[in-house]
Amino acid sequence: MNFEAYPFEKLTTLLSDITPNSDYEPLTLTIGEPQFQTPDFIQKMLQDTSGLLNKYPKTAGENILKESQINFMQKRFHITLEHNQIIPTFGTREVLFNFPQFLLHDKKDPVMAFTNPFYQIYEGAAIASRAEVIHLDLTKENNFKAEINPDQLKTCDLVIINFPNNPCASSLNLEELSLWVQAAIDYNFVLINDECYSEIYSDTPDPSLLEAAKHIGNDTFKNILVVNSISKRSSAPGLRSGFIAGDAKILKAYMKYRTYVGCASPLPLQHASAAAWNDEKHVEENRDKYRKNFALAKEILGVEVPKSTFYIWLEVKDDLEFTKLLYQEKNIKVLPGSFLSRGDFNTKHVRIALVENEVKTKEALLRIKEHVK
Repeated sequence: MNFEAYPFEKLTTLLSDITPNSDYEPLTLTIGEPQFQTPDFIQKMLQDTSGLLNKYPKTAGENILKESQINFMQKRFHITLEHNQIIPTFGTREVLFNFPQFLLHDKKDPVMAFTNPFYQIYEGAAIASRAEVIHLDLTKENNFKAEINPDQLKTCDLVIINFPNNPCASSLNLEELSLWVQAAIDYNFVLINDECYSEIYSDTPDPSLLEAAKHIGNDTFKNILVVNSISKRSSAPGLRSGFIAGDAKILKAYMKYRTYVGCASPLPLQHASAAAWNDEKHVEENRDKYRKNFALAKEILGVEVPKSTFYIWLEVKDDLEFTKLLYQEKNIKVLPGSFLSRGDFNTKHVRIALVENEVKTKEALLRIKEHVK
């Protein structure tokens, strides 16, 4: 398999011959990893249940975890899920990589589409699945929203969209998501929305693709799936707690496949994750931190505050030159848009992850301002 180098590897190569300005403290704004402490109550639950390490976890997940995720979907999206409509996963990276392989294995000439720019796991999954790839380009002209092209979609077996979007920070409303649900029915492809940033919003929360399915009467979620994760909402990427939910018929077969994958979450992690999924207070506290960061970004850089996510998709003259100059002169790392996409239309953007505290974020933005024209 010929996988592309990961974006962060490319960044290391790009900056390898540059000596950063030592007058400044290094700041890294490249990775979507919250730099806030995981809440104490989550850590305590992990400690209190560490004695369960002497037991094998169930591939299907313990009821305490599954129920907490079902409760989350009910409270957040008003979606009532049955147990056969959701599977706890070891984060979402593993499911986004292995689900396409499961789904496309028996297809003679599989075709997979996904948003571009993208989370590189989508591309890796397509390569591992031997799938032809269709890129759903997100551009300034289409407001970084995926467009429905029947000529493309009628050939697809699997489509992955990602809203709220990483890296573009764009969102789709309920009506826009509903059009995608209808397309999945009309052209008979499986549609996944990667919703890992759904809980990081400034004001109004984004809808789920499952809400859109209900909205148009697809009550069984035929052909529709979502994935979500605790990593961003709870500042707990190390817990590796996620889920895939939706079409029960697809999930039944996928569950059988997962028994062979061997990616069940250890029991202490499941208990700590369940505590996190069941609590909203700490999530609102996290959102408030990101709101403050974006208020600073608007004040200092004059950028529009995105509806969701913690990213700035900053327009620049040349993404590689901007990244190198910023590192050399200000000791700040950002991620070039061309490392997150295919084609040349994103060479004029860099991704900036506002995942630091308010003090560090302000310092970083003031340094960046000097290079933004």
